[in-house]
Amino acid sequence: MRLIRFDWAMKRLLRDKANFGVLEGFLSVVLKEKIKINRILSSQGNKEDEDDKYNDVDILVENAKGELIIVEVQNTKQHDYFHRILYGASKVITEYIGEGEAYKKVKKVISITIAYFDLGQGEDYVYHGTTSFRGLHKGDVLTLSQKQRDLYNKTNVFEIYPEYWIIKAGLFDEEKVNDKLDEWIYFLKTGTVLENFTADGLAEAQKKLDKMKLTREERREYDAYVERLRKIASIQETEMEDKKDEIRAARKEGEDYKEIQAVLGFHDNGISSSIIAKSLHIPIEKVLEIIAQRNA
Repeated sequence: MRLIRFDWAMKRLLRDKANFGVLEGFLSVVLKEKIKINRILSSQGNKEDEDDKYNDVDILVENAKGELIIVEVQNTKQHDYFHRILYGASKVITEYIGEGEAYKKVKKVISITIAYFDLGQGEDYVYHGTTSFRGLHKGDVLTLSQKQRDLYNKTNVFEIYPEYWIIKAGLFDEEKVNDKLDEWIYFLKTGTVLENFTADGLAEAQKKLDKMKLTREERREYDAYVERLRKIASIQETEMEDKKDEIRAARKEGEDYKEIQAVLGFHDNGISSSIIAKSLHIPIEKVLEIIAQRNA
């Protein structure tokens, strides 16, 4: 069964309370705890028009513990994306604390990025980042006092600060599905769910995200969205090939310059054209042409 893309579902279907089970299943598998969504909050911005260059999609939810979870799908490469992740989490923190409220009211933020490009350099396809403080001299990890544990209702310092997940779905090897998270990433990459998959939310996804169950208008919008992604991928591939051509041309120009300088250097030191050609492994005709151009 071919299912609709998860990012488009986030735009259209997963904001409906009747479909929360899909997103709750995904979050439960990633975070390794049962997640219950209280409500969908405003997103950081999802463009709908044909000029949407990046086609990134995000959704912001509040879970039963009052934590704020950002899920963002990024389809195009962005070199400053790490800063974008940081900005997104920081913006949510400041937007969801009231003026004059004590700092203890700052909500825990969890940022999950599903990237279809190679974000950073690393061999894995799932990364998790938290904040901890380690002693410079003793090497110990800073912990909370008992009063702070009572105040924050947390056990560890890292539980207070934002945490970040990066899932590089585009790099996942669909031939190697080892656990329930892999089952979800398989779906994120391929748009299909295999019969033996049992991860939370995937059965719900099969029911709710069946492409054939879309209305005619939804199908039209979905097909247009997928076509935009194809165009973006094609443009990016073309830009990449153009850059490669520029690099090759620059290298060739540099090599030609070095070759010309070598020929002229030998010639100015009284070396014969035949020996220059033999030494540099180039035709004697080229040696004579370089010397003639300089003397013209």
